[in-house]
Amino acid sequence: MKRYIPHLLATCEAMDAADMSIKIFSMAHGYWNESELCHPATLDTLALDPELKRTIVDDLDRFLKRKEFYKKVGKPWKRGYLLYGPPGTGKSSLIAAIANYLKFNVYDLELDSITSNESLMLLMRSTTSRSIIVIQQEDFGDTDIESVQHDDAAPEIIKVDKFTLSALLNYMDGLWSGYGEERIIIFTTNHKDKIDPALLRPGRMDMHIHLSFLRAKAFRILASNYLDIPGDQPHPLFQEIEDLLDTTDVTPAVVAEQLIRSEDPDVALDGLFKFLQEIHNSGKSRDSAETLEI
Repeated sequence: MKRYIPHLLATCEAMDAADMSIKIFSMAHGYWNESELCHPATLDTLALDPELKRTIVDDLDRFLKRKEFYKKVGKPWKRGYLLYGPPGTGKSSLIAAIANYLKFNVYDLELDSITSNESLMLLMRSTTSRSIIVIQQEDFGDTDIESVQHDDAAPEIIKVDKFTLSALLNYMDGLWSGYGEERIIIFTTNHKDKIDPALLRPGRMDMHIHLSFLRAKAFRILASNYLDIPGDQPHPLFQEIEDLLDTTDVTPAVVAEQLIRSEDPDVALDGLFKFLQEIHNSGKSRDSAETLEI
C-alpha cells in the first residue's frame, strides 16, 4: 500500500498533465490575458539541424530532472535560453515547440507595455510555476534597456526609461528569482550584439541558441513536413537543392513558402530549385539580416 499510493498519485499527475491544455498569456491593461496555445509546432517537425535539436532536447530533459540538484546547490529551479538569428529562422516556432514538449504555459512579456519597475515585478510575480516567460529584444524599440533613468547628456531633453535593467535582472537572478519553480526564461533577438552583456551571462541566459539560415541537414525535415517525402527516400532534386542551400542564405520561412505552393513534390521542388538558383546567382541573401557567428 505504501508503494501503491505514491504510484497512484504520480499516475494521476501524469494523466492531468497529458490532458491539460497549454495556455499563452499576453498583456492587457497591466494584467495577463489568457488564451489557449494552439500552435502545432513540435520538436520533431521543427526544421533545425538534428544535432542542435538533440542538444536542446537533452538540455530540457536534464533541467526537468534536477529539482533536488538545484535545491541542494541553493539555486532557483529555472533555466535561461537566448534565441538569436535573422527574422524567419524559427524563433517563435521553437518556443511553441518547447511549450508543447514540456506542457508549460507561455507568458509573452511585452516590455514596451510596462510602465514601471513595480508593474514589471507585479507581472512577474503573477506568473505560475511550470511556465515559459518570453522576452523579445525587439520590444525595446530603438532604445535598449538602460541601467539609468535619466539622460544627463542632453539637459534640455529628459529621457525617462519605463523600467531599469536592474529590475529585470533582479527577477532573473536576484532576490525575486526564487519565486516559483520550473521556470524557463527565453530571450529572443535578431541582433545579439545589441543586448546588454549583463543579460547574457550564465545564470541568466544559460544556453545561447543560434537560429540561422536553412542548411541541407534541416531541409529534409521541411520536405517531409510539406511534401510527405520520407528522409530515407530522397527526391532526385534533393542533392542539387541541398548544395545550393549550403551556399545560399535563405531562411526556413522563405523555403517553406516555396514548398507550400504545390502539393506535387516534383512541381514544388523544381520551383524551389529555380528560386535558389536565382538567389545564388544574384549573390544576395533572401533576408537582409547578416549571418551571426556561432
